[in-house]
Amino acid sequence: MSETILTNALLVLPEDVVPGTLVLRGGLIADVQPGRTVAAGAVDCGGDHIIPGVVDLHTDNLERQVQPRANARWPSRSALLAHDAQCAAAGVTTVFDALCLGDLGFDPGRVQTFYEGVDDLAALVPTGLLKAEHLLHLRCELPAMDMVPAVESVADHPLVAMISLMDHSPGVGQYRDIPRYRAMRQRQKQMTDAEVDARIAELLERRARLREPQRRWLLDRIAHRDLPLASHDDDDVAEMARNAEDGIRISEFPVTMDAACAARELGVTVIVGAPNIVRGGSHSGNVAAADLIRAGAVDALASDYVPAAMVEAAWIAAATTGISLPRAVASITEGPARMARLDDRGRLAAGLRADLVRVRAMEGLPMVRAVWRGGERVA
Repeated sequence: MSETILTNALLVLPEDVVPGTLVLRGGLIADVQPGRTVAAGAVDCGGDHIIPGVVDLHTDNLERQVQPRANARWPSRSALLAHDAQCAAAGVTTVFDALCLGDLGFDPGRVQTFYEGVDDLAALVPTGLLKAEHLLHLRCELPAMDMVPAVESVADHPLVAMISLMDHSPGVGQYRDIPRYRAMRQRQKQMTDAEVDARIAELLERRARLREPQRRWLLDRIAHRDLPLASHDDDDVAEMARNAEDGIRISEFPVTMDAACAARELGVTVIVGAPNIVRGGSHSGNVAAADLIRAGAVDALASDYVPAAMVEAAWIAAATTGISLPRAVASITEGPARMARLDDRGRLAAGLRADLVRVRAMEGLPMVRAVWRGGERVA
Protein backbone atom coordinates (compact mmCIF):
# COMPACT_ATOMS: atom_id res chain seq x y z
CA MET A 1 0.00 0.00 0.00
CA SER A 2 1.47 3.35 -1.07
CA GLU A 3 2.26 5.93 1.60
CA THR A 4 2.87 9.67 1.39
CA ILE A 5 4.20 11.76 4.26
CA LEU A 6 3.81 15.55 4.26
CA THR A 7 5.84 17.33 6.92
CA ASN A 8 6.96 20.80 7.97
CA ALA A 9 3.43 22.03 7.23
CA LEU A 10 0.95 24.28 8.97
CA LEU A 11 -2.05 22.01 9.39
CA VAL A 12 -5.38 23.85 9.39
CA LEU A 13 -7.36 21.75 11.85
CA PRO A 14 -10.99 22.41 12.84
CA GLU A 15 -10.02 24.53 15.85
CA ASP A 16 -6.41 25.58 15.32
CA VAL A 17 -3.45 25.89 12.97
CA VAL A 18 -0.55 23.72 14.16
CA PRO A 19 2.86 22.80 12.74
CA GLY A 20 2.71 19.13 11.92
CA THR A 21 2.89 16.09 9.70
CA LEU A 22 0.29 14.13 7.75
CA VAL A 23 0.61 10.47 6.81
CA LEU A 24 -1.48 9.38 3.82
CA ARG A 25 -2.10 5.71 3.19
CA GLY A 26 -4.61 3.81 1.06
CA GLY A 27 -6.36 7.00 -0.05
CA LEU A 28 -7.02 8.08 3.54
CA ILE A 29 -5.38 10.25 6.16
CA ALA A 30 -3.67 7.62 8.30
CA ASP A 31 -2.23 9.92 10.96
CA VAL A 32 -2.07 13.56 11.99
CA GLN A 33 1.09 14.24 13.99
CA PRO A 34 2.45 17.36 15.70
CA GLY A 35 5.90 18.56 14.68
CA ARG A 36 8.23 17.44 11.90
CA THR A 37 9.46 14.01 10.90
CA VAL A 38 12.75 12.89 9.42
CA ALA A 39 11.21 9.77 7.89
CA ALA A 40 12.76 8.80 4.57
CA GLY A 41 10.81 10.10 1.59
CA ALA A 42 8.79 12.65 3.55
CA VAL A 43 7.78 15.71 1.51
CA ASP A 44 9.02 18.93 3.14
CA CYS A 45 6.19 21.46 2.68
CA GLY A 46 8.39 24.39 3.64
CA GLY A 47 5.93 25.79 6.14
CA ASP A 48 3.01 25.92 3.70
CA HIS A 49 -0.54 25.49 4.96
CA ILE A 50 -2.30 22.18 4.37
CA ILE A 51 -6.09 22.36 4.26
CA PRO A 52 -8.71 19.74 3.39
CA GLY A 53 -9.77 19.47 -0.23
CA VAL A 54 -12.30 22.14 -1.13
CA VAL A 55 -15.94 21.08 -1.52
CA ASP A 56 -17.79 23.33 -3.98
CA LEU A 57 -21.55 22.89 -3.82
CA HIS A 58 -22.37 25.25 -6.66
CA THR A 59 -20.25 26.10 -9.67
CA ASP A 60 -21.49 27.28 -13.07
CA ASN A 61 -17.93 27.16 -14.41
CA LEU A 62 -18.78 24.45 -16.95
CA GLU A 63 -21.12 26.92 -18.65
CA ARG A 64 -18.24 29.40 -18.95
CA GLN A 65 -16.09 26.78 -20.65
CA VAL A 66 -18.89 25.75 -23.01
CA GLN A 67 -19.55 29.37 -23.97
CA PRO A 68 -16.17 31.18 -23.75
CA ARG A 69 -17.54 33.96 -25.97
CA ALA A 70 -21.06 35.06 -26.75
CA ASN A 71 -21.12 33.49 -30.22
CA ALA A 72 -18.61 30.68 -29.72
CA ARG A 73 -19.78 27.35 -28.31
CA TRP A 74 -16.99 24.94 -27.35
CA PRO A 75 -17.26 21.15 -27.78
CA SER A 76 -18.97 19.82 -24.69
CA ARG A 77 -16.53 17.14 -23.58
CA SER A 78 -13.48 19.34 -24.16
CA ALA A 79 -15.19 22.03 -22.09
CA LEU A 80 -15.79 19.55 -19.26
CA LEU A 81 -12.13 18.50 -19.21
CA ALA A 82 -11.03 22.14 -19.07
CA HIS A 83 -13.50 22.78 -16.25
CA ASP A 84 -12.24 19.73 -14.33
CA ALA A 85 -8.62 20.87 -14.67
CA GLN A 86 -9.47 24.37 -13.45
CA CYS A 87 -11.30 23.02 -10.42
CA ALA A 88 -8.41 20.75 -9.44
CA ALA A 89 -5.85 23.52 -9.93
CA ALA A 90 -7.93 25.70 -7.59
CA GLY A 91 -7.89 23.03 -4.86
CA VAL A 92 -11.49 21.91 -5.44
CA THR A 93 -11.50 18.13 -5.03
CA THR A 94 -15.30 17.69 -4.82
CA VAL A 95 -17.30 19.54 -7.47
CA PHE A 96 -21.07 19.90 -7.60
CA ASP A 97 -21.66 20.84 -11.22
CA ALA A 98 -24.63 23.19 -11.03
CA LEU A 99 -26.49 22.68 -14.29
CA CYS A 100 -29.58 24.71 -15.13
CA LEU A 101 -32.84 22.88 -15.95
CA GLY A 102 -35.20 25.22 -17.70
CA ASP A 103 -34.89 28.43 -19.70
CA LEU A 104 -36.84 31.65 -19.21
CA GLY A 105 -36.18 32.76 -22.76
CA PHE A 106 -32.76 34.37 -22.45
CA ASP A 107 -30.29 31.49 -22.18
CA PRO A 108 -31.39 28.57 -24.39
CA GLY A 109 -27.81 27.28 -24.54
CA ARG A 110 -27.99 26.39 -20.86
CA VAL A 111 -30.47 23.61 -21.54
CA GLN A 112 -28.13 22.12 -24.14
CA THR A 113 -25.27 22.41 -21.64
CA PHE A 114 -27.36 20.47 -19.12
CA TYR A 115 -28.15 17.53 -21.39
CA GLU A 116 -24.62 17.31 -22.82
CA GLY A 117 -23.03 17.79 -19.39
CA VAL A 118 -25.00 14.92 -17.89
CA ASP A 119 -24.01 12.65 -20.79
CA ASP A 120 -20.34 13.64 -20.52
CA LEU A 121 -20.20 13.10 -16.77
CA ALA A 122 -21.91 9.73 -17.10
CA ALA A 123 -19.24 8.72 -19.60
CA LEU A 124 -16.18 10.17 -17.86
CA VAL A 125 -16.79 9.69 -14.13
CA PRO A 126 -16.54 5.86 -14.27
CA THR A 127 -13.17 6.07 -16.06
CA GLY A 128 -11.46 7.58 -13.03
CA LEU A 129 -9.66 10.03 -15.34
CA LEU A 130 -11.19 13.22 -13.97
CA LYS A 131 -9.00 15.06 -11.49
CA ALA A 132 -11.83 16.07 -9.14
CA GLU A 133 -14.85 14.11 -8.00
CA HIS A 134 -17.90 15.40 -9.87
CA LEU A 135 -21.50 15.27 -8.68
CA LEU A 136 -24.62 16.87 -10.12
CA HIS A 137 -26.44 19.83 -8.62
CA LEU A 138 -29.74 20.33 -10.44
CA ARG A 139 -30.72 24.01 -10.66
CA CYS A 140 -34.44 23.79 -11.35
CA GLU A 141 -36.04 26.92 -12.83
CA LEU A 142 -39.55 26.65 -11.41
CA PRO A 143 -41.45 28.88 -13.90
CA ALA A 144 -39.74 27.45 -17.00
CA MET A 145 -41.89 25.47 -19.41
CA ASP A 146 -39.07 22.99 -20.13
CA MET A 147 -38.10 22.34 -16.49
CA VAL A 148 -40.33 19.28 -15.97
CA PRO A 149 -39.04 17.17 -18.90
CA ALA A 150 -35.46 18.09 -18.01
CA VAL A 151 -35.92 16.91 -14.41
CA GLU A 152 -37.70 13.78 -15.58
CA SER A 153 -34.67 12.86 -17.69
CA VAL A 154 -32.30 12.87 -14.70
CA ALA A 155 -34.41 12.51 -11.54
CA ASP A 156 -33.03 9.05 -10.79
CA HIS A 157 -29.48 9.61 -12.04
CA PRO A 158 -26.92 8.29 -9.51
CA LEU A 159 -24.69 11.37 -9.81
CA VAL A 160 -27.45 13.75 -8.68
CA ALA A 161 -26.49 14.83 -5.17
CA MET A 162 -28.23 18.18 -4.63
CA ILE A 163 -31.20 20.12 -5.98
CA SER A 164 -31.98 23.82 -5.81
CA LEU A 165 -35.30 25.49 -6.54
CA MET A 166 -34.80 28.69 -8.51
CA ASP A 167 -36.95 31.53 -9.76
CA HIS A 168 -35.14 34.06 -11.92
CA SER A 169 -38.32 35.90 -12.87
CA PRO A 170 -38.19 39.70 -12.87
CA GLY A 171 -39.38 41.23 -9.63
CA VAL A 172 -38.17 38.53 -7.22
CA GLY A 173 -34.89 37.32 -5.73
CA GLN A 174 -31.79 38.43 -7.56
CA TYR A 175 -33.92 40.40 -10.02
CA ARG A 176 -36.32 42.06 -7.58
CA ASP A 177 -35.23 45.49 -8.89
CA ILE A 178 -37.24 45.73 -12.13
CA PRO A 179 -35.48 48.85 -13.54
CA ARG A 180 -32.11 47.20 -12.99
CA TYR A 181 -33.40 44.01 -14.60
CA ARG A 182 -34.71 45.94 -17.60
CA ALA A 183 -31.39 47.73 -18.10
CA MET A 184 -29.46 44.45 -17.82
CA ARG A 185 -31.57 42.74 -20.47
CA GLN A 186 -31.35 45.71 -22.81
CA ARG A 187 -27.58 45.69 -22.47
CA GLN A 188 -27.21 41.92 -22.88
CA LYS A 189 -29.69 41.32 -25.68
CA GLN A 190 -29.84 44.76 -27.33
CA MET A 191 -33.62 44.82 -26.93
CA THR A 192 -35.82 47.91 -27.14
CA ASP A 193 -37.84 49.16 -24.17
CA ALA A 194 -40.99 47.76 -25.72
CA GLU A 195 -39.40 44.35 -26.34
CA VAL A 196 -38.10 44.11 -22.78
CA ASP A 197 -41.44 45.17 -21.31
CA ALA A 198 -43.24 42.57 -23.41
CA ARG A 199 -40.82 39.90 -22.23
CA ILE A 200 -41.24 40.93 -18.60
CA ALA A 201 -45.04 40.72 -18.93
CA GLU A 202 -44.74 37.29 -20.53
CA LEU A 203 -42.45 36.01 -17.76
CA LEU A 204 -44.71 37.30 -15.01
CA GLU A 205 -47.73 35.63 -16.60
CA ARG A 206 -45.82 32.39 -16.92
CA ARG A 207 -44.65 32.61 -13.31
CA ALA A 208 -48.22 33.10 -12.08
CA ARG A 209 -49.34 30.08 -14.08
CA LEU A 210 -46.50 27.58 -13.64
CA ARG A 211 -44.40 28.30 -10.56
CA GLU A 212 -46.60 26.79 -7.85
CA PRO A 213 -47.77 23.61 -9.65
CA GLN A 214 -44.24 22.90 -10.88
CA ARG A 215 -42.76 23.54 -7.44
CA ARG A 216 -45.11 20.96 -5.95
CA TRP A 217 -44.47 18.51 -8.79
CA LEU A 218 -40.71 18.81 -8.32
CA LEU A 219 -40.80 18.24 -4.57
CA ASP A 220 -42.99 15.18 -5.04
CA ARG A 221 -40.92 13.80 -7.92
CA ILE A 222 -37.61 13.83 -6.07
CA ALA A 223 -38.89 13.05 -2.56
CA HIS A 224 -37.74 9.43 -2.78
CA ARG A 225 -34.12 10.54 -3.24
CA ASP A 226 -33.93 12.34 0.14
CA LEU A 227 -31.36 14.75 -1.29
CA PRO A 228 -30.13 18.05 0.15
CA LEU A 229 -32.53 20.71 -1.12
CA ALA A 230 -31.77 24.41 -1.48
CA SER A 231 -33.69 27.56 -2.22
CA HIS A 232 -32.00 30.22 -4.32
CA ASP A 233 -31.62 34.01 -4.14
CA ASP A 234 -33.91 34.25 -1.13
CA ASP A 235 -35.49 37.61 -0.32
CA ASP A 236 -38.85 36.69 1.22
CA VAL A 237 -38.91 35.56 4.85
CA ALA A 238 -42.38 33.99 4.57
CA GLU A 239 -41.30 31.98 1.53
CA MET A 240 -38.21 30.80 3.40
CA ALA A 241 -40.40 29.54 6.24
CA ARG A 242 -42.54 27.63 3.74
CA ASN A 243 -39.41 26.18 2.17
CA ALA A 244 -38.17 24.99 5.55
CA GLU A 245 -41.51 23.27 6.22
CA ASP A 246 -41.13 21.47 2.88
CA GLY A 247 -37.67 20.15 3.78
CA ILE A 248 -35.63 22.77 1.93
CA ARG A 249 -32.93 23.29 4.55
CA ILE A 250 -30.30 25.24 2.57
CA SER A 251 -30.53 28.89 1.51
CA GLU A 252 -28.29 29.49 -1.46
CA PHE A 253 -27.12 33.09 -2.04
CA PRO A 254 -29.71 35.01 0.03
CA VAL A 255 -29.86 38.51 -1.42
CA THR A 256 -30.61 40.48 1.75
CA MET A 257 -29.35 40.52 5.33
CA ASP A 258 -32.90 39.93 6.59
CA ALA A 259 -33.22 36.78 4.49
CA ALA A 260 -29.90 35.35 5.72
CA CYS A 261 -30.75 36.11 9.35
CA ALA A 262 -34.19 34.56 8.88
CA ALA A 263 -32.50 31.41 7.62
CA ARG A 264 -30.45 31.31 10.79
CA GLU A 265 -33.60 31.64 12.91
CA LEU A 266 -35.22 28.81 10.94
CA GLY A 267 -32.24 26.50 11.38
CA VAL A 268 -31.55 26.68 7.64
CA THR A 269 -27.91 26.65 6.55
CA VAL A 270 -26.64 29.42 4.28
CA ILE A 271 -24.33 29.41 1.25
CA VAL A 272 -22.82 32.64 -0.07
CA GLY A 273 -20.70 33.30 -3.13
CA ALA A 274 -16.92 33.31 -2.84
CA PRO A 275 -16.60 35.79 -5.75
CA ASN A 276 -18.73 38.21 -3.72
CA ILE A 277 -15.97 38.20 -1.08
CA VAL A 278 -13.05 38.40 -3.51
CA ARG A 279 -14.63 41.28 -5.44
CA GLY A 280 -15.67 43.11 -2.27
CA GLY A 281 -19.38 42.90 -2.96
CA SER A 282 -22.19 41.49 -5.08
CA HIS A 283 -22.07 41.90 -8.84
CA SER A 284 -25.88 42.19 -8.78
CA GLY A 285 -26.18 44.90 -6.15
CA ASN A 286 -27.25 42.53 -3.37
CA VAL A 287 -25.93 42.13 0.18
CA ALA A 288 -22.17 41.75 0.63
CA ALA A 289 -21.16 38.23 1.66
CA ALA A 290 -18.53 39.62 4.04
CA ASP A 291 -21.25 41.43 5.96
CA LEU A 292 -23.19 38.17 6.25
CA ILE A 293 -20.09 36.46 7.65
CA ARG A 294 -19.65 39.26 10.21
CA ALA A 295 -23.28 38.74 11.21
CA GLY A 296 -22.65 35.03 11.80
CA ALA A 297 -25.11 34.10 9.04
CA VAL A 298 -22.89 31.98 6.76
CA ASP A 299 -22.17 28.24 6.82
CA ALA A 300 -20.45 27.71 3.48
CA LEU A 301 -19.02 29.41 0.44
CA ALA A 302 -19.52 28.29 -3.16
CA SER A 303 -17.50 29.34 -6.17
CA ASP A 304 -20.60 30.24 -8.22
CA TYR A 305 -18.67 31.09 -11.40
CA VAL A 306 -14.93 31.21 -10.43
CA PRO A 307 -13.45 28.02 -8.86
CA ALA A 308 -10.26 29.85 -7.89
CA ALA A 309 -12.30 32.19 -5.68
CA MET A 310 -12.79 29.54 -2.99
CA VAL A 311 -9.36 29.46 -1.34
CA GLU A 312 -8.80 33.19 -1.89
CA ALA A 313 -12.15 34.04 -0.31
CA ALA A 314 -11.35 31.95 2.77
CA TRP A 315 -8.08 33.82 3.29
CA ILE A 316 -9.77 37.19 2.74
CA ALA A 317 -12.56 36.29 5.16
CA ALA A 318 -10.01 35.36 7.84
CA ALA A 319 -8.17 38.64 7.31
CA THR A 320 -11.15 41.00 7.14
CA THR A 321 -14.26 39.66 8.86
CA GLY A 322 -12.99 38.72 12.31
CA ILE A 323 -13.26 34.96 11.95
CA SER A 324 -10.29 32.61 12.40
CA LEU A 325 -8.50 30.89 9.53
CA PRO A 326 -9.78 27.46 10.67
CA ARG A 327 -13.34 28.76 10.62
CA ALA A 328 -12.84 30.41 7.23
CA VAL A 329 -11.32 27.23 5.79
CA ALA A 330 -14.22 25.21 7.25
CA SER A 331 -16.59 27.32 5.14
CA ILE A 332 -15.04 25.83 1.97
CA THR A 333 -14.42 22.33 3.34
CA GLU A 334 -16.22 20.95 6.38
CA GLY A 335 -19.27 23.24 6.09
CA PRO A 336 -20.23 22.30 2.53
CA ALA A 337 -19.32 18.64 3.14
CA ARG A 338 -21.80 18.52 6.01
CA MET A 339 -24.50 20.19 3.93
CA ALA A 340 -23.99 17.58 1.22
CA ARG A 341 -23.93 14.75 3.81
CA LEU A 342 -20.40 13.78 2.80
CA ASP A 343 -19.09 12.61 6.16
CA ASP A 344 -15.86 11.15 4.76
CA ARG A 345 -14.16 14.47 3.93
CA GLY A 346 -13.80 18.12 4.89
CA ARG A 347 -11.40 17.86 7.84
CA LEU A 348 -7.82 16.86 8.51
CA ALA A 349 -8.48 13.82 10.67
CA ALA A 350 -7.35 10.20 10.67
CA GLY A 351 -9.69 7.94 8.73
CA LEU A 352 -11.05 10.62 6.40
CA ARG A 353 -10.29 10.89 2.70
CA ALA A 354 -6.87 12.21 1.83
CA ASP A 355 -8.24 15.15 -0.17
CA LEU A 356 -5.73 17.89 0.55
CA VAL A 357 -4.53 21.26 -0.68
CA ARG A 358 -1.12 22.82 -0.07
CA VAL A 359 -1.32 26.62 0.10
CA ARG A 360 1.29 29.35 0.40
CA ALA A 361 0.30 32.98 0.95
CA MET A 362 2.30 35.58 -0.99
CA GLU A 363 1.61 39.09 0.30
CA GLY A 364 -1.72 37.88 1.56
CA LEU A 365 -2.73 36.14 -1.68
CA PRO A 366 -3.06 32.36 -1.18
CA MET A 367 -1.48 30.28 -3.93
CA VAL A 368 -2.44 26.64 -4.42
CA ARG A 369 0.83 24.72 -4.80
CA ALA A 370 -0.33 21.10 -4.79
CA VAL A 371 -3.56 19.11 -4.60
CA TRP A 372 -4.21 15.50 -3.60
CA ARG A 373 -7.46 13.61 -4.11
CA GLY A 374 -7.74 10.28 -2.34
CA GLY A 375 -4.01 10.46 -1.61
CA GLU A 376 -3.08 10.83 -5.30
CA ARG A 377 -1.50 14.05 -6.53
CA VAL A 378 -3.84 15.63 -9.12
CA ALA A 379 -2.44 19.16 -9.39
